[in-house]
Parts: sequence; structure tokens; C-alpha cells
Amino acid sequence: RTISILLGLLAFVTGGCEDMLDRFPKDKLTPENYFHTEEECRLYTNDFYSMFPNGSAIYGETADVISQTTLTSEVLGTRVVPSKVGTWNWEKLRDINFFLQHSGNCEDSAVKLKYEGLARFFRAYFYFEKVKYYGDVPWVDRPLASDDTELYKGRDSREIVIDNVLKDIDFAIANLPAEKSLYTVTRWTALALKSRICLFEGTFRKYHELGDYAGILTECIAASKRFIEESGYSIYNSGATPYQDLFSSLKANGTEIILARAYNSSLALTHDVNGYLTSSTMGRPGLLKNIANMYLMIDGTPFTSQMGWEEKTLPEEYVNRDKRFAQTVRTPGFKRIGATAVSAPDLAATETGYQLIKFLQAAKYDSYNSSTNDLPLFRTAEVYLNYAEAKAELGILTQEDIDLVIKPLRDRAGVANLSLANANAHPDSYLSSEETGDRNVTGDNKGVILEIRRERTVEMLMENLRYWDIMRWKEGKRFEKVFTGLYFPRPGEYDLNADGKVDVCIWKDAKPSTNASLVYELEKDLFLTEKDHGNLLLHTDYIRKWNEERDYLYPIPIDDRVLTQGNISQNPGWEDGLNF
Repeated sequence: RTISILLGLLAFVTGGCEDMLDRFPKDKLTPENYFHTEEECRLYTNDFYSMFPNGSAIYGETADVISQTTLTSEVLGTRVVPSKVGTWNWEKLRDINFFLQHSGNCEDSAVKLKYEGLARFFRAYFYFEKVKYYGDVPWVDRPLASDDTELYKGRDSREIVIDNVLKDIDFAIANLPAEKSLYTVTRWTALALKSRICLFEGTFRKYHELGDYAGILTECIAASKRFIEESGYSIYNSGATPYQDLFSSLKANGTEIILARAYNSSLALTHDVNGYLTSSTMGRPGLLKNIANMYLMIDGTPFTSQMGWEEKTLPEEYVNRDKRFAQTVRTPGFKRIGATAVSAPDLAATETGYQLIKFLQAAKYDSYNSSTNDLPLFRTAEVYLNYAEAKAELGILTQEDIDLVIKPLRDRAGVANLSLANANAHPDSYLSSEETGDRNVTGDNKGVILEIRRERTVEMLMENLRYWDIMRWKEGKRFEKVFTGLYFPRPGEYDLNADGKVDVCIWKDAKPSTNASLVYELEKDLFLTEKDHGNLLLHTDYIRKWNEERDYLYPIPIDDRVLTQGNISQNPGWEDGLNF
């Protein structure tokens, strides 16, 4: 009976026009006769978890780190103002506010506070996503009736919204349970979210010159430090390939992963990461060369400081590198889980040649939509990196801080620890170059900020963070750079994993006899940067453009501008044809 009541309630709460905030269940159920027990609160709030990303939204990020056969409109610079769009959807906010208005019905005060904390966690999450996309948005903290004038209110400043978000997340931290749980939100999830929110907002304000960033970065540091000191989570570092194992494991590893999305074939909960990474028809994703270059040597020196680094082939460039490199892409010696034979990079499944293996499971999961490994939503490494970056941006990072939060990540990767003094005395020219690096980092801490960004890039790859990192750092011009892959010194046969077998043949002029399973004609099937040699050259059939004055925020959809008769203003630079 409880489930049927819940379904009836959800049918009213979530039915109708997605963008309206005025829905209210008027029959079959009234708020006064629900939310009295923990079971009723739990059943209703379970729906909030659908706000989290799933499947390809987690592992399928591209931005400037991974290339696919089709690039996103954000990277291409081809976005237009839509009539309506899912990211400007307020349905879940109405559901959250409805619950908060009536959660006082709960007869157990401890239970009431717990689920209010959960609802306010999700309201903070909801609004954080809105601010990331749109900047200023209307703040609404109660369910609105159909005749409520607030339905047509304008946008509140991002400062007002973020202030309210922080109040919500602080309430969640104070009232959510401290007991760890892989699949439900806890105090530690709330601290991790606060760390993420404050780093994003603080650095966005700094690099976009919005002012008032120091206080919110200080909040990031405090939330991160409390998590580090009190949570009991740590960096997983067991076995021969701990980084790879953390993501390929069927069940999320609770040593490091704070919250995961669960998958289970018996419950018809699956995703398709194996197909995505191994199929020739699902985008052929591959790591881009500019990111492959970021992986350090094991002694902590840059790969790009090695003699002749520009002309190293894959069997040469992976030697003595950060272990995350060989645990993120196929390199010599790679074997599929459960297999005895080595597997070379498959250029039919990766257009860059750097074939990704992060999240990859055994071959039996390769068939369509068969993957069942849990996917992380929050993990400890991100909190560690947030802590280091916020302190570096404020100029208060110490070597002791680095030893606390960067060293464990580098220990797992087999890389020498980061030296604060050396990084700042000798900023890496590759990371700061106008062509290959970040343009906007300046000051005495330039070197260590760049190194922390490097660490974040390789550690958090494919975890749905990179695009937003680029937005907050104001580095959108990275999307205009040439996209390249593996280096090939000439046409010919290549053994990509050094196992003595030819994997690919690239030919020009006359097609040779070859045992290679993959044969490509140069300047027709694939292109190299220097015509007859160089790196694989990708996406040359259009020019990518990034508008610095417009593209860091998304456009407000036309329908909602019309609905409010212009009270919702358009973001700068976006032309929607409306005269208000």
C-alpha cells in the first residue's frame, strides 16, 4: 500500500509540463496524510537520486581530453539558443521543495532532520548544476501555486544563489548520517559536494574576475580538511594495478569511493562502457596527445622535457611513465581482464590510437549495454585535489599539504612526490605555453597551480569534471587547438604494443602486402600532421571557435524567456531574436 501511495504521489508531483513549478496533488492524496514515517520519507526522496548523472554522462566526457568521431557543440562552437532544453528543467526543484514544506509531518524528529538534510543536499546539488550552466538563476525555496507571482520572477545573482546553496549543504552536513554508504548520501557525500561547489565557484569568480573569491575558497579548504580528518576514507592502493582496478571492479571500492551509482544485470541496471571503449561504431573515443603528454616520468620530471619526446612512438613513450598512463590507455603488455593474450590498441575503435581502458571490464561485457560495474559519483581523490588547488590559489599551500594530499596519489602512480619549491621556481613550460597549456595562471604560485591541474587532469579523467574545470579556469580557447593522436614517423607497418606482431599498416602511393589486420591509406583513411609523418590529425574539416565573451555560460531557452515576458534575461552574447 505504501508503494502504491508513493506512485500516486509521484504521478501528481512529476506529471505535466516539466518546466512549471506550480503542480500540486489535489486528489487521492494530500500532504497532510503523508511523510509521517521514515519509510514514506525514504520512498519519496529516493527519486532525488535520479538527478545524478549515469552511464555515458560519467565516463563519456570529451572536452579537450578525449576525442570522438563527433565532437560536442560546446567544443565545436556551434551552440544556438534552444526553444527549450533539459538543463533548464525545474521539475526536481518542485519535488524537493514540496517535500521540505511537508516533512514536518514526520513524527520522529531525528528522522525528520535526516531527510530534510537529504532534501537540502539535493537542492544544493540542483542549484549548483544550474549555476554552472547559466550563472544567475531564480532562487525558489518553496513550492509555488499556479497563481504565484514568483513563477515569473527574474534571475537572482549567482552570489545570492550560492549563499543559499551553502546554507543548504551546511544543513545537510550537520544532519545526514556519518555512517558510510556506497549508494546513499551521507555526511561525507555532503562534505565532498561542498568541497566541489566551493572550488568551482571560488576559482570561477577568480578567473572570471567576479570578485569575492577568497572566502568561498576558504570554505572549500575547511570542508575538504574536515573530510580528510574525520571521514576515514583514503586512497586505494592495493594490488599491481590499483588505479585501473578502482574503476573496473564490479562493486565500487568503499576505501576511496564515497558515493557510486549501482549497476546490476539481474535488476536490468546496465550501461555500455565496454561497448563504448571497444566498438568501432560508438564514437571511437581516444585520449588526445596533449593529455598523453601530461603524464610525468616516474622521477617526477615532465615527459615533455625528455630528449626527442615529440617523435616517440607508443612503445617508446610509455616507458618509465606515471603508472596511470598504462592503467588508462592500452600500452605494451596490456591484457584484458581474465585474458592471457596481450591486446594492442585497436585503431578501428579509437581515432587517436590511445585506446582507453579506464572502466573497461572483461570481454564478456562487450556486447551492447552489458556493463555492470558501479560508476563513481564522488571519490576521495577529488576532495584531496580540491584541497590542494584551493590552498594553492590562495597562496597558502605548504609542502606539508602536498605530502598530505598529492603524495598519496603519486605514490599509487609510482611517481616521485611534488616539490612546492621546485614547481614554483621552474614552472613547466608545456603546461603554461599559449599553444599547449593554460594561459591565465600567473603569480608566485603559478608553477604549483599548473602541477595540481596536471594531477587533476590525469587522475580525474573520464569522470565528468574536465569541461567544468575548463569553464572555471577560463581556458575555453583550449577547444580551438589542433587535436592529435599517436605519432607515426613514416608510412609502414607498426607493432603498437611491441609483441612482435604487426597491428596496423599505413601506406601511401602503392598498397603493400601486409599481415596487419588494419590497413589505412595515408591522406585518405587517416591524416598525419606533417603529411607523410607526424601525429594522427583529427577533425580537420571544420574550424572550432570559442567566444570568450559568450561561451562560458549556456543560453537561456526561448520558451522560458517568453513565459516570463523577459523577466528572465538572456545571457551575454546569445541572440535569441526577442525584444526583451
